Amino acid sequence: MRITQGTFSFLPDLTDEQIAAQVQYALDNDWPISIEFTDDPHPRNAYWEMYGLPMFDLKDAAAVMDDVRRAVAEHPNEYVKVNAYDARRGRQTTALSFIVGRPPIEPGFRLERTTDKDRQIKYTIHPYAADKPHGERYK
Repeated sequence: MRITQGTFSFLPDLTDEQIAAQVQYALDNDWPISIEFTDDPHPRNAYWEMYGLPMFDLKDAAAVMDDVRRAVAEHPNEYVKVNAYDARRGRQTTALSFIVGRPPIEPGFRLERTTDKDRQIKYTIHPYAADKPHGERYK
């Protein structure tokens, strides 16, 4: 099962040229860029680790693409994504977010069913990767 998070999650993986075009679009809209990575791909995991610092005041996608390539190379067994933030309304909101790097094998999720009070049935998803400790999930 392929992880589907972000703007282009149901498309095939983007090429470097397509990533650069999206980054340039964000920069043209004055959206600062950040790069993040994780080995816990649960959809509710909003706290990925930041790769480097957010990139403010850039006008050319080349500098961002250098960091994207380095992040993917340094974290080949983790998910890497690009975020673009829009602060025009007085708050930082994610305007664009998409995955640019994936581990070679994505084990997927399992559906867990539990019963609660009054015989209510609750469902959650659990990533198989999270069964292993942090740092060993995609080796």
